[in-house]
Amino acid sequence: MTERSVVHSTFIIERVYPQAPAKVYFALTDAEAKRRWFGDPSNPQRDSYRMDFRVGGQEVNSGGPKDGPVHTYTATYLDIVPNQRLVYSYDMLFGDTRISVSLATMELRPEGAGTRLVLTEQGAFSTATTHRQRASTAPTSCSTCWATLCGQSDKAGCWPRS
Repeated sequence: MTERSVVHSTFIIERVYPQAPAKVYFALTDAEAKRRWFGDPSNPQRDSYRMDFRVGGQEVNSGGPKDGPVHTYTATYLDIVPNQRLVYSYDMLFGDTRISVSLATMELRPEGAGTRLVLTEQGAFSTATTHRQRASTAPTSCSTCWATLCGQSDKAGCWPRS
């Protein structure tokens, strides 16, 4: 049996977007809108995606490179305050190996005509290497996704039509 260690860490990412909280909330909670931006932009191949957005509901996103293991994200929604807050737990698997389990809170705060999004994540990462990789890439990868999500234009088609 392979010995695995665990590393605990917390990180916070804050971003300000020019859209109102209701629009950011829509892009985070509507399955079709989120499907357009949630994933690896450098490898858009996805095996499956489903979202049951309600307290106790799950979101599952899996896919990966043609020649590599499937990466699977499985989240369970724990607390939902429309246009204000999402609390969820999730785990990440590479192939059949669980690499992390996290508790995440997304807060949407009005800021001028836009929104300040604050993501606080508390994670248990299965190895020190995984933790270092996650801690070093999470702000960048989230920024890439969120730039698509909340960019000045709606190239991804995420915003509700008013």
